Amino acid sequence: MKYVDEFRQAKLIEQLTAAIASITKNHWQIMEICGGQTHSILKYGLDRLLPDSISLVHGPGCPVCVTPALTLDQSIAIATQQKEVIFCTFGDMLHVPGTYGDLALAKANGADIKMVYSPLDALLLAQNLPEKEIVFLAIGFETTAPATALAVKRAADLQLKNFSIVCAHVLVPPAMIKLLDSPQSQIQGFLAAGHVCTVTGYQAYIPIAQQYQVPIVVTGFEPTDILQGIYHCIKQLEMGEFTVKNCYCRSVKMTGNLPALKMIDEVFTVVDRQWRGIGQISNSGWALREKYRFFDALERFSDLPLSQKDSSTICGEILQGLRKPEQCPHFGIDCQPEHPLGAPMVSSEGACAAYYLYE
Repeated sequence: MKYVDEFRQAKLIEQLTAAIASITKNHWQIMEICGGQTHSILKYGLDRLLPDSISLVHGPGCPVCVTPALTLDQSIAIATQQKEVIFCTFGDMLHVPGTYGDLALAKANGADIKMVYSPLDALLLAQNLPEKEIVFLAIGFETTAPATALAVKRAADLQLKNFSIVCAHVLVPPAMIKLLDSPQSQIQGFLAAGHVCTVTGYQAYIPIAQQYQVPIVVTGFEPTDILQGIYHCIKQLEMGEFTVKNCYCRSVKMTGNLPALKMIDEVFTVVDRQWRGIGQISNSGWALREKYRFFDALERFSDLPLSQKDSSTICGEILQGLRKPEQCPHFGIDCQPEHPLGAPMVSSEGACAAYYLYE
């Protein structure tokens, strides 16, 4: 298949759902890691086409949602306390609540905050406006990290003194391990995010599947992609097999994108990272290597917040797949996309936003 509409053919979807029903003999709970997959599942009603014995739960696969309030507080402090700063961010970060507000509110109060589509946009601003301090909020999983690494490397090559980043990149496999280690975990299989594996490959998932006895299926985001992933996950569970299967062959190779991985490794080093709603996860984030530490905004600017308090919603339980959005007492009432209390209602990949839009 070559075109998007081919991946949404009703006949193929019927065949896949029938195939899933024919092999399902037991009750199974599968987590899709990526928020983009969550939106596709709800948008196309795929969960309603499956047997009642299959439960889909939604993981922490939304980088906006897992960015801690402290990172937002520090970003707002940089944007508001320094008059010469132009603070750059992706659009879906503008309304993510920090402890006392969000970047959109800071912008309304006069901070120079610009929405960009790439860290390279921020880099270009730094080149064109040498009298300004350009700061980029670098969030995202392994998918977006190569572009940030490239921007930092170019800034170093150009000897730019007015470019820096707030680094909040996170890695998927350590989060999966954290979820599986939880005594509350009922996860029996994973749908892994195809775009992440396009960069990283899927070698890192093999020991997880073996150690925790869970099948992991790499899949895409279209209806047939997701249903194919569910089919192969259920097939393994019913047969008692626990391996990694790549169902996104049109994009993913086992070894991933080697030039992108090389770029990441040159610029970043792996560190422990705080995840919103989940807590500290070992070896789950990236920070700038010593060679590029000059471009760390958190070291460049002073008097930044050191702690924060997250909202009283059940976002953490939702991000861990322990509860569904409609189980939150705030959902759809005082927490809506226009006035979110928690990050999962903000992002275009957030589970709460998906339920609000499609359910």
